[in-house]
Amino acid sequence: MRELRVVGLNVDGRRIICESDDSAKDMFSVRVDDRLRAAMRGDKVASNQTDIDVEVQNVLRPKEIQARIRAGASVEQLAEAAGVPVERVERFAHPVLLERARAAELATAAHPVLADGPSVLTLLETVTQAVVARGLDPDSIAWDAWRNEDSRWTVQLAWKAGRSDNVAHFRYTPGAHGGTVSASDDAARQLINPDFGRPLRPVAAVPHLFDNHETHEVAETPAVAPEQFSRPAEPIPAPAPPAPKRGRKARPAVPAWEDVLLGVRSSGTQP
Repeated sequence: MRELRVVGLNVDGRRIICESDDSAKDMFSVRVDDRLRAAMRGDKVASNQTDIDVEVQNVLRPKEIQARIRAGASVEQLAEAAGVPVERVERFAHPVLLERARAAELATAAHPVLADGPSVLTLLETVTQAVVARGLDPDSIAWDAWRNEDSRWTVQLAWKAGRSDNVAHFRYTPGAHGGTVSASDDAARQLINPDFGRPLRPVAAVPHLFDNHETHEVAETPAVAPEQFSRPAEPIPAPAPPAPKRGRKARPAVPAWEDVLLGVRSSGTQP
């Protein structure tokens, strides 16, 4: 291994100029990066560490990434906040995601705490009965868990009803016989309540709508009394014939003077 001697920095200050001690006096330049700075500080840097790992450490250190994932953040949210690709965060978050999945699995075997004490059924059995009673598929529900600041676990149950997304949260306390879970919101209380009588989100009845044509016909149809359907219809009397029109008043015939002298009436008969 040849030994180099530092000569100085280049003009832009981003590289260190070195030369060898042999007679050839070869010149070398070393790029100033985070690995070199860490080596100068005495930090332990793995020889096979890639540039991706160094860049992630500059934004978020692995312990900070795992702490945020353990507190409930997703890989996508953390990668977007840090401004790095998802793959650069996922390698550090993977073991914590397994820890969260294991905590959610253990919580399903815990017993819900009711008003009279812990239930005999487990959380999974109780939720399955409630979901089936509401006409939903129990295989469509999703479980998740994360650790709070007080080191206790919050368990989330998510399901889809129609086009609405629903969630319920529980507080999980490990212990004997699987531990216990208590409801943290109203949705969780309704799921573990054995006397529930209505769905979480009731659907209101939609009134029947008529179009303009139907509405017009309904408005013009006369109302018929109920008793008209139980008795025969009465015959309708025929209309009276119209009265004849009166013509112009006839004037009396005026007899001729011969008829008056002879005593003949206008009708041609003698008196």
